[in-house]
Amino acid sequence: MRIVRDIHSIASKDRGAAAAIGNFDGVHLGHQAVIDHARKAAQAGGAPLGVMTFEPHPRTYFATDLPPFRLMNARARAHRLEKLGVDILYELPFGAALASLDAEAFAQTIIVERLGLSHVVVGADFRFGKGRSGDAEALRTLGKTLGFETTIAEMVETPVGEVSSTGIRNALSEGRPDDAAAMLGHWHRIEGVVIHGEKRGRELGYPTANIALEDLHLPAFGVYATLVDLLTGPHAGSYKGATSIGIRPMFGENIPNCETFLLDFEGDLYDAEISVALVEFLRPEAKFEGLDALIRQMDQDIQDVRKTLRDV
Repeated sequence: MRIVRDIHSIASKDRGAAAAIGNFDGVHLGHQAVIDHARKAAQAGGAPLGVMTFEPHPRTYFATDLPPFRLMNARARAHRLEKLGVDILYELPFGAALASLDAEAFAQTIIVERLGLSHVVVGADFRFGKGRSGDAEALRTLGKTLGFETTIAEMVETPVGEVSSTGIRNALSEGRPDDAAAMLGHWHRIEGVVIHGEKRGRELGYPTANIALEDLHLPAFGVYATLVDLLTGPHAGSYKGATSIGIRPMFGENIPNCETFLLDFEGDLYDAEISVALVEFLRPEAKFEGLDALIRQMDQDIQDVRKTLRDV
């Protein structure tokens, strides 16, 4: 998959795509339905399959005081889109210039002049242009005038409700990663580069791979059974893990992070890219009376993880 960030200098091979447009935070089943419509249009027209998204997320630009809300960072989103067979990811830099375009100017300048898209697909709730002035029907009307086709994808329903990033965030906040997965169509994953922590896990007999949670929506604090992919480094591969998300109350006030103990693994993971899939919430984060009590609970956590992931 090619990632295009400079929209002022587009190679001819990256023009003319049939593209899905949106923020695609989480790349959930609703997003996948939009992308599937674009895939059909691409195949019918012999065009590349594209996705147009924005970085940073427009909500971050317009409301800088919002608490972290993103389900995935740009790297994780790109990994998921590549798995879906997207040929070109247009990751448009979102700032004052893009925010100032009204709906017609966005369609004319970005869709037609810069990217030359042949077909665009959006969700039924899509809004665009300065002040969110344009909607999906307005885009369809502009397409007829400016020479591109438009498909509007309907919202997706699942047994746990209408699919939305908000619904997924709520499920994760309440410790229901299985319900989040039902809306995502895949396990919710936290991805990042393994950083140096305080190495307490190593001292307790459970060395962990730590990744930062900055700018991401925080799931319920506690211990999870996880499936872990090491994406880079000499130990690249798939593993099972026990993951703790939270502030580590045994050791004072700390910035929330994600630390994962890989089952049946030995090796150095620093600076490797890691992807941690939340499978099941096992217990809330707790403060123990002492290190012996903590270690006993960690021993139990590992047993619970093995049992939970036995058939996964």
